[in-house]
Amino acid sequence: MGRMFGTDGVRGLANGELTVELAVRLAGAAATVLAGGAGGRRPVAVVGRDPRASGEMLEAAVTAGLTAAGVDVLSVGVLPTPAVAFLTGAYDADLGVMISASHNPMPDNGIKIFAAGGHKLDDAVEDRIEAMLHGEGGVARPTGAGIGRVRTAADAADRYLAHLATAVRTPLTGLTVVVDCANGAASRVGPAAYAAAGATVVALHADPDGLNINDGCGSTHLDGLRAAVVEHGADLGLAHDGDADRCLAVDATGTVVDGDAIMAVLALGMREAGELHADTLVATVMSNLGLHLAMREAGITVVTAGVGDRYVLEELRRGSFSLGGEQSGHIVLPALGTTGDGVLTGLRLMERMVATASPLAELAAVMRTLPQVLVNVPVSDKAAVAKAPVVADAVAAVERELGETGRVLLRPSGTEQLVRVMVEAADDAVARALADRLAGAVASV
Repeated sequence: MGRMFGTDGVRGLANGELTVELAVRLAGAAATVLAGGAGGRRPVAVVGRDPRASGEMLEAAVTAGLTAAGVDVLSVGVLPTPAVAFLTGAYDADLGVMISASHNPMPDNGIKIFAAGGHKLDDAVEDRIEAMLHGEGGVARPTGAGIGRVRTAADAADRYLAHLATAVRTPLTGLTVVVDCANGAASRVGPAAYAAAGATVVALHADPDGLNINDGCGSTHLDGLRAAVVEHGADLGLAHDGDADRCLAVDATGTVVDGDAIMAVLALGMREAGELHADTLVATVMSNLGLHLAMREAGITVVTAGVGDRYVLEELRRGSFSLGGEQSGHIVLPALGTTGDGVLTGLRLMERMVATASPLAELAAVMRTLPQVLVNVPVSDKAAVAKAPVVADAVAAVERELGETGRVLLRPSGTEQLVRVMVEAADDAVARALADRLAGAVASV
């Protein structure tokens, strides 16, 4: 059996791979590992979800698993993943659980677990939870008054909005923003946070019905947002995913500003303000070479982490750095949150526009995105490909050909028998030809 936890929790088809029975057992195992040392007091868990229909079912199952293990549950309802992380710390809970499949289609769902303080779990803790779930150790089963209780945290959204308000030091008065909420978890708090900060807000796809989350909208479907920004004459557009831990942007002309460009804009602003610790930005191996070149020119060091904001967080903690993120729009500001927060990112990006009196297109122009081609190659054995001399030779040849004008990355998929081949070059046709050549070498193994 493969590892249950992926790069961001346990995810799968709701009522298919991700069943009610699994959710109950997973919650009980997490409670035992993370709340077992509550020291005689009743442990507490914060539980939230995005609005997809299966979340109602899985929230009930997670709540049952937690209370059966003697944990009191604070239900915060439909809120973004970063809100659940924040509230886990704000309520001094022993753990937090977010039920969401992020940007995935509606039929999928997932269970993300936070430790005390709202921190993501490291691999070792996830392995302990998985071992407990498979019967290696006992999950407590109290009776009578020892069974956990459930209550609604009525002030949860207000607490999160108050937290977001502390992140904005310059009113956003004069900015008009179109916000694509993906019919997801930020459909209420996203527009509310931007309006509270002073912006004029046009809300798009902010009417979730349980079935329409991420359906042709949000951070993975930007065409509607691009058109709406131009139609409304807005200064920018912001797109979140289903659980709002991502933020991508669109400038006034409808041009996409991805996570790499957003990081470049924020890094320069934070460096100016003396807030960029060690003049260092943490990015992932998938960030565009253009980001590295722009930061090098600005005198900012880029530290590279594995794909997934949990690995960005590990590097941020290791070096006490103050900004990191991914091309996909997960941006982490450790001084303000323990995980990527799309709404927080949107606020900070707009604040930089106001502070510099500059349009987003001008700010984003600091970085030139190099053509990047990604090819997914089905293989029978990812490990064999990694060791194959023919692949190593092909990579070395392409790297020599590119020199300092491009980059190569071969990465096995974390969940499938695929090898992802990525090539960046100054010219799109060159990047495509070299990626196809490397894909052929991978497929030959």
